[in-house]
Amino acid sequence: MLPSVPTPRLASGLTLAVLGAVAFSGKAIIVKLAYRHGVDAITLLMLRMALALPFFVLMAWWAGKPRRGVQPESLQWRDKLGIVWLGFTGYYLASFLDFAGLAYISASFERLILYLNPTLVVLLGALFYRRAISYYQWLGLAISYGGVVLVFGHEANLSGEGVWLGSALVFGSAVSYALYLSYSGEMVRRLGALRLVGWASAVACILCIAQFLVLRPLAGLWDLAPQVWTLSLINASVCTVVPVVLVMLGIERLGSGLAAQVGMVGPMSTLMMAALFLDEPLTAWVLGGTVLVVAGVFVCTRSPRAMPVA
Repeated sequence: MLPSVPTPRLASGLTLAVLGAVAFSGKAIIVKLAYRHGVDAITLLMLRMALALPFFVLMAWWAGKPRRGVQPESLQWRDKLGIVWLGFTGYYLASFLDFAGLAYISASFERLILYLNPTLVVLLGALFYRRAISYYQWLGLAISYGGVVLVFGHEANLSGEGVWLGSALVFGSAVSYALYLSYSGEMVRRLGALRLVGWASAVACILCIAQFLVLRPLAGLWDLAPQVWTLSLINASVCTVVPVVLVMLGIERLGSGLAAQVGMVGPMSTLMMAALFLDEPLTAWVLGGTVLVVAGVFVCTRSPRAMPVA
């Protein structure tokens, strides 16, 4: 609740959370701009992750240092295996499917599909952990997926048959990240969010680099347009590493619940940036679908009997 947060921490927490959400949402804009220079998803993803790798390793190392004489939990073999699994599902696979899907659908529609993550966590909880879904959660699910269907129809008229493949790829990305969220709860409590994110992201970076080395010639990097390198650097820093830190600082000040609500600015900021930088049409269909998705996710995650989201 807002009154429980001191005013200075509230103001700084809201600022950090908003900036983090906007920075995260800029990733799709950067990817769409880079595609205009003839780069493919495998190369573009590798550049993003290779440039971000040193920051993630530094983040994991710093988060694992003793604090006030307290030694952090040491990594056991099961922790290392869990980190590899989370790095594969939550960051490598989710990122690859997302980048591949953006070649076929608009940045605005991509952000809406990814924003379904909390609803997917609820569905996975019911499927794997037999958690009951309340009436309000079903209502939220219906509203949010209704919004996606609304925008999908509009997108299909503009993008043609490719929207089916692009939507499937991005939805697969959302499912992969929801699996990460569903599994990561216990490890976050044991290892800490920043430490876990750092190591899991580092694993994903290595997987992306290995994928590129297997599937693409290394010499091809020197043929890339300078704009691709510039955009990749922005993507790795401003849209990847920086928002991770900003969101974590926002959660520290606001709590995860309020920070998640602030994150609802993400889809709206993507709409604005897509219209500004990509000339994507900002129609009543897109706006209406976005409002439905955001409202549905809010209802689903704020249900009086909602299960906690990892």
